[in-house]
Amino acid sequence: MTAPRTLFFIVATIFIDAIGFGIIMPVLPDLVMEIGRTDLASAMGIATAIGQVMAVATFVASPILGNLSDRFGRRRVLLLSLAGLAADYILLTVVHTLPWLFIARALSGIFGGSFAAAQAAIADVTRPEERARNFGFVGAAFGVGFIVGPAIGGFLGEIGPRAPFVAAAALAAANMLYGFFLFPETLAPERRRAFDWRRANPLGAWRTMRGLPGMGGVASVLVLWQIASLVYPMTWSFYCIAQLGWSPRMIGASLAAVGVAITLGQAFVVGPMVKRFGERDAATIGIAIAVAVYVGYAFVDTTLGAFLLLIPVALQAPVQPSLMALMSRRATPETQGEVQGISAMAMGLGQIAAPGLLIGTMAWFTGKQAPVHFPGAAFLVAALFGLLAIAMLRRLPRVARTGESDQMPPSVTA
Repeated sequence: MTAPRTLFFIVATIFIDAIGFGIIMPVLPDLVMEIGRTDLASAMGIATAIGQVMAVATFVASPILGNLSDRFGRRRVLLLSLAGLAADYILLTVVHTLPWLFIARALSGIFGGSFAAAQAAIADVTRPEERARNFGFVGAAFGVGFIVGPAIGGFLGEIGPRAPFVAAAALAAANMLYGFFLFPETLAPERRRAFDWRRANPLGAWRTMRGLPGMGGVASVLVLWQIASLVYPMTWSFYCIAQLGWSPRMIGASLAAVGVAITLGQAFVVGPMVKRFGERDAATIGIAIAVAVYVGYAFVDTTLGAFLLLIPVALQAPVQPSLMALMSRRATPETQGEVQGISAMAMGLGQIAAPGLLIGTMAWFTGKQAPVHFPGAAFLVAALFGLLAIAMLRRLPRVARTGESDQMPPSVTA
């Protein structure tokens, strides 16, 4: 049976991606300051631009990779992306100028767009009522990777800001080899469709999204939530230095704790909460809890308080898998890759906006021109976008529930 093997490989792929994503976070401030020969406040501005370049690359690449996976299958797209990530991490070990750092992170954004193909592969082999649970497994894999990645990055970062990328490259290459020999194709030939550039570019994906009933509302929530949730990966390292005075090793330990909270939430919270409340309400509860935590981080100023606030992070776990499941329900078997590309594109829009809104705000309130030193300002911005996401989510029509999760009306059921 291919479903368990497929799920295992996708979980492993997301795990490796999360390690690679998290491994840079403890060393990013030092890396930018080293290459840019600048101070912490200026490094935040550079990191803002790097984040936006990476997000634009993901925004453009995601619908392309999603549509390519509908045409050629999930396997080819995922293996190519893993090979690209391995090469990108190798490049990051040798860059010595800011332009090359920007190029390397843009490549990370392009190959990271394979998330759409990974989600589509899960949808290929999963019944609609089980997708939130299985997308939860993906979230758990990301959480575990988020434990391992920052821990490795923090430890190796003590050697040097480039050392973690060697480990990330080796892991990506190993996963590519595993997939090459053991990952089966999940999209049957009769369900494939011709590749069309009019649908594979961001504007074409936007038109496709508007043609799918209810898709635009869920995508809007996803954009708002993406902006809010990125406050951790985009600002945490800078925040911990400016607010708490932590070292790279301490930053890595705290990010590992975030990963523990996320993993526990995905493993023990997502299924029961979605079963009890349905996908829409489970996502609403999770975002509301996240907003409360963001407000807490805006004002906390002790190490103990910062770690205590990590505990309720586990309860926001249902948000992402619930939104992914809501989007997946609006796709046919032939367009799962395209719709997952739309979801990745929506997250890319959030990633484009988030650096300026989050890192930019923090840079302003920690720079010399700041009226008051307030590194936690970015968390208040995140809280605002979380509240907007809740408002948009509550506007989505409540749908009938069957079994363990929400079911769409016949007009929009896959």
